[in-house]
Amino acid sequence: MKQFLRRISPKRAILDFLEVWKTPQQHRWPVIGVSLAATFSLFMLFIPESQRIEPRPPEVIYISTWEEGRSERQIIASNCRNQELKDDLQARLDERAEIRRDLYRALGRATFIDVDEIEANAEAEAAEAAAQEQAEREAAGFDNSAYNLSVEEYCAQALGDAAG
Repeated sequence: MKQFLRRISPKRAILDFLEVWKTPQQHRWPVIGVSLAATFSLFMLFIPESQRIEPRPPEVIYISTWEEGRSERQIIASNCRNQELKDDLQARLDERAEIRRDLYRALGRATFIDVDEIEANAEAEAAEAAAQEQAEREAAGFDNSAYNLSVEEYCAQALGDAAG
């Protein structure tokens, strides 16, 4: 390996290049042209794209699923129907959550964990958080009267106001 590396020298490489360059060859200039074109093409790939123009912003098309001439009464009625569907779904989710809690209670009792104490602590923490939230709302002057109505009462009141 050392003998091979001894034969390599920059001076010798330059002399070899000049010797090949001085000998006349038929394809010298086309090869130089192709070499320069390939080098130029590679460098062009690395030029940043900041010289290109900004793309045009997209044209936004708004699609409405509601009819345009809806009255306030129709909007409130639609909102009330959707709220009833949402409440039905929430009731089903609450049922499933209660079933899941019953399963965890049974598992806790089977593994000798005091489930009643854990539930009492959790309920106390939830009640404390609710009381603190209520106090913050009252301190901020938040009107809570609309939240005390059921969906049916609110819809009847809102539809009555919209009719009048």
